[in-house]
Amino acid sequence: MSLSQSLQQKLLQKLSPQQIQLMKLLQIPTAHIEERIKEEMEENPALEQVDEHFDDTINDEFDNNNNEEEIFDGSEEQYENIDISEYVHEGDDEIADYKTKDNNYTDEDEHKVIPIKNEVSFYDVLIEQLRMLDLDEHSYKIAEQIVGSLDDDGYIRREISSIVDDLAFRQNVTANEEEVENLMTQIQQFDPPGICARNLQECLLLQLERRKEEGSKIALAIKVIKQYFEEFTKKHFEKIQYGLNLTDEKMREINNIIIKLNPKPGGNIGELNKAESYIVPDFFIVNNNGILELVLNSKNTPDLRISEGFRDMLKDYDKGNKQDKKQKEAIMFIKQKIDSAKWFIDMIQQRQATLYNTMHAIMKHQEKFLLSGDETDLKPMILKDIAEITKQDISTVSRVASSKFVQTEFGTFRLKYFFSESLSTDSGEEVSTKEVKKILSNIINEENKQKPHSDEVLTELLNKKGYNIARRTVAKYREQLNFPIARLRKEL
Repeated sequence: MSLSQSLQQKLLQKLSPQQIQLMKLLQIPTAHIEERIKEEMEENPALEQVDEHFDDTINDEFDNNNNEEEIFDGSEEQYENIDISEYVHEGDDEIADYKTKDNNYTDEDEHKVIPIKNEVSFYDVLIEQLRMLDLDEHSYKIAEQIVGSLDDDGYIRREISSIVDDLAFRQNVTANEEEVENLMTQIQQFDPPGICARNLQECLLLQLERRKEEGSKIALAIKVIKQYFEEFTKKHFEKIQYGLNLTDEKMREINNIIIKLNPKPGGNIGELNKAESYIVPDFFIVNNNGILELVLNSKNTPDLRISEGFRDMLKDYDKGNKQDKKQKEAIMFIKQKIDSAKWFIDMIQQRQATLYNTMHAIMKHQEKFLLSGDETDLKPMILKDIAEITKQDISTVSRVASSKFVQTEFGTFRLKYFFSESLSTDSGEEVSTKEVKKILSNIINEENKQKPHSDEVLTELLNKKGYNIARRTVAKYREQLNFPIARLRKEL
């Protein structure tokens, strides 16, 4: 075996630490950026939040062009050549302030961020009702375990044997399946009706059982769910009518009773620790007499500056004899921390600028929709379009759009909502696929529910309107819009 050496030329693209940090900061939504900033402040004592009473008339005289963090290796040459002139304001004995404040990205108090919901959790509501039962300690622990096993929709999806095992291994409580079932029956009487059901059929029956006194229609509805549940879910109404000898009118009345029941009884109670229960917009778009104005939400981005204590230490060193080695080591540490703080502040500023510029480009591109609120006014737009306008990389635009929200007069939207592929019309015009979906949605909503349109008919109707679209594409769009097939859309 012989060894050989060869020269190879490769073209590699590497991201600097600053670029990597910026990419990470761009992905963080406004709701969480404050947490990230606090982490950095905990790690770097040279970085601090500006006091709202602080007089910010001091000029920014740090060198913004030199953001590279200096690396100190402890050599004698570095000890002898510590230069802090750029950190000290000569002639004024005051170290210049370095802050994130930028009036281009205002934090107007007029804009109200949607608040966190102050609500009781689903678990707490049920535990409160559980306390009203006359249970001994043993039974209470079993019931508490059952309540804790319910999912967010209010169903008990676990096997009873698994709950018994959990009680034994986690709670050190010995129970049998009969005890668990008896307590489940009691919990099923809690509000909201339908809670603690094993499946949808049982959930609907629990709700109907509470309304037995309302008369014969409820009794018939119970029969339908007990005996013809599968036929009802598949809308085979003819089989139900034949089996129970029901007229069209009676079947229609029973159907109206059942469809008004709640299939997710736990879904309308407050959720515990769910970020989805509120949204903090990253941007606000205001329609000022036909002119769109963009505001970046800076409420969760505190104003940062270099620590006054660190600046004072540099001033003291600058006035001293600068001969003590330990003092020089301390000053090099201070310089490193200040450089790191400057670098982080620059990254926050770049993040704000990138967010603003990207959203501004999206706003201008979708100006017609943002003025009208009509989904058919959305233009086709892909990441590449915005990247070309802003002179940014596609990956940068993607990071901005991935987890951000914008509040408009027509509601709060994910930025991803504004992006869609294009589709050609008969006239050769490029339209957004969202426009086609909107037209499709309107057609389905306006159809005769006793004779809903098949996918073939929907395709023909769209083609007549000038949209060149295939049946399989119509079926895909229909599914994305959460419309079932024609038979399941049928109503009596």
